[in-house]
Amino acid sequence: MLSTLIELQRLKRLDRTGWTLRGLPNGTESVAAHSFGVCVTAMMLADEIRMRGTNIDIERVLRMALVHDWAETRVGDMPKTATDYFGADARKRAEASAFADIIDAAGAGASQYATIYHDYEQRNSVEARLVKAADVLDLLIQAYALERAGARGLDEFWEVAENADFQLPGAAADVVNETLQSILAARTTVH
Repeated sequence: MLSTLIELQRLKRLDRTGWTLRGLPNGTESVAAHSFGVCVTAMMLADEIRMRGTNIDIERVLRMALVHDWAETRVGDMPKTATDYFGADARKRAEASAFADIIDAAGAGASQYATIYHDYEQRNSVEARLVKAADVLDLLIQAYALERAGARGLDEFWEVAENADFQLPGAAADVVNETLQSILAARTTVH
């Protein structure tokens, strides 16, 4: 287990490349900081969804949010442009292989981590689709925060909001859409 824990420490120092490629300074956001944002967003969304009467496995949501970017310790934070060159299938295969290698020494939870990661990648469950929504919302919240601080040239990050459909049912879709709309409305005050 120790070797996995040590390897995952890299995420604290691994920069999110999208910001760096747009000229923002190193250290703007690490993968670990992003994962924290995804966890907080996913937790708050799940709590609101549950409060509105829809059953959701919050422990699974949080575990999934925590593991969703572990593969980046080995393959790095590949920007969207990298997928344009390598292809989505090659990227997914590389990330799946890296994830499997990382959890090989993870101890008793390895099988569960693999199942959760596979679910996230396949978007088979409401929990997986909610975590994907939280992943996107955290990206937009970070972009908004950077723009409020004076960053410009981040419009392409907002394109993901144009046709956002996370295939969520009922209250889950409502909560995510309400949150997305509040982020988009807040952004209008910056521009």
